[in-house]
Amino acid sequence: MSVPPKLPLTLDRAWAYVLLNISVPGWGSWKGGRKIAGFGEMFLFAVCLILLGIWFLDWMNRMIQSEIGDTLPPVPANWLWQCGLGLYVVSLIWTIATGVSLIREARAYEAEVRRNTPPKLEDLPKPPKLS
Repeated sequence: MSVPPKLPLTLDRAWAYVLLNISVPGWGSWKGGRKIAGFGEMFLFAVCLILLGIWFLDWMNRMIQSEIGDTLPPVPANWLWQCGLGLYVVSLIWTIATGVSLIREARAYEAEVRRNTPPKLEDLPKPPKLS
């Protein structure tokens, strides 16, 4: 099985990766060729979701038990949602830093392409008419 050739990082593609990265932290970084950053962002985001999910389920269990009238379980630990939110913020900052890096690389690539592209004939000045 052959690997497809790597596409150049244009500005349009970089912005698509940034938007993808904002929707799911790490995915845009992974698609943009930054595998380690993408994996790290996705890992932090997954741990964040797990911690927030555990806290939410504990909290909902407590709410349901209070409605039923049973004895209330202890209040869920605050560190669950605090650590989850903290990991999300770290993941988001990492995502923004990777997005800025992708945009900078794309701008440098497009500047290099513009510098190495010869001028178009219609952009050249017209020669004077001989009469």
